[in-house]
Amino acid sequence: MIHVHFDPDAVYFLHNPRCSKSRAVKALLDEQGAPYVERLYLEDPLSAEQLAELRALLDRPAREWVRSGESAYAESGLDANASDADHFAAMAAAPILMERPIVVHGGSARVGRPPHAVLELFEG
Repeated sequence: MIHVHFDPDAVYFLHNPRCSKSRAVKALLDEQGAPYVERLYLEDPLSAEQLAELRALLDRPAREWVRSGESAYAESGLDANASDADHFAAMAAAPILMERPIVVHGGSARVGRPPHAVLELFEG
């Protein structure tokens, strides 16, 4: 399980095996040969506090990595002007709202869209 603190030396993979992009990122990580902690975030959702940490690692406001096309987005009352805290609360309650996949490593994180974007975390 991922704790509130993401260890910068570890690799964390927030994964949804039903998503083709997520499966593609898993294949890329396996090719890298580096061990990683896989978290099926739909079954084991991140807390609002963990999502706030993830926001800092992504260096992007939550509205840029929320799945606004999901019905849960409208049901949550979110819109483009909602605060990060409101987005975190909604994603914690309905984890389907979190963009996928996300890889965390070296004090940064990347959304795997396109899948090769996560490889930036392993450069240099």
